Amino acid sequence: MVLGLVQMSMTEDPAQNLSKAVQMIEEASGKGAGVVCLPELFASRYFPQEMKAKVKAEPIPGPITRRLSSVAKKNDVAIVGGSISEKAGGRLYNTSVVLGPDGKLLGKYRKVHIPQDESFYEQSYFSSGADYRAFQIPRAKVGVLICFDQWYPEAAREERLLGAEILFYPTAIGTVEGIEQTEGDWKTAWETVQRGHAISNSLVVAVANRVGREGKMSFWGGSFVCDQFGTVLARAGSKEEQVLVVSCDLGLGRDVEEGWGFLRNRKPRTYKRLAS
Repeated sequence: MVLGLVQMSMTEDPAQNLSKAVQMIEEASGKGAGVVCLPELFASRYFPQEMKAKVKAEPIPGPITRRLSSVAKKNDVAIVGGSISEKAGGRLYNTSVVLGPDGKLLGKYRKVHIPQDESFYEQSYFSSGADYRAFQIPRAKVGVLICFDQWYPEAAREERLLGAEILFYPTAIGTVEGIEQTEGDWKTAWETVQRGHAISNSLVVAVANRVGREGKMSFWGGSFVCDQFGTVLARAGSKEEQVLVVSCDLGLGRDVEEGWGFLRNRKPRTYKRLAS
């Protein structure tokens, strides 16, 4: 299975951002990717670093979804549409769409874990999603979680129990001017926890981050793919825009589970406090 990750920077112009994303999807497809993932909130600057920013949101399906659908069909490639600001029933959600290579909308995932920290004021804008989804694309079943979801092992396990073989994380994360990393290196912890999800769930993890400076934030890039035992197969740089195309062996997940039995040896009856 060949995966494509789009690591890009964003401008103030949503149309320009969307056009760039389309070009990079086509580049990934041209290099053999069967599925391509965009970063979180790829159509805009990362506005939640402010508490009261103007937000351009749209329904799903809507203009962005329709454009991605056309690109998927034209290039015969599945797309994990990063995420966009979805307007639904008077609320906003941070939502990813998944499109098949025929352009069909397979479904959407609304970000469940919403941060509210300095420069990450997402609770000031977004409501939380309520469930998890896995989507069947040609050759694989994929799961999608979004950015802050990355820190929660329960969410990754939910995706694996839904049958996901590949877990995509559209992301917008970096350092913030004036905030010291007193607890340790953020980027190292960020990659390490996700590699742990890959191992404990015997699935491929693929992370598409944004890059560049926006306001007080410097997004650190570092988009990567790791296999089902945590080995990093490819990693993008920290400053440049990049299309990362990576081949992965889905059979390794079956080998890991057969040998280590992380799933078959679970003891759900002992996990009661996890849901409280």
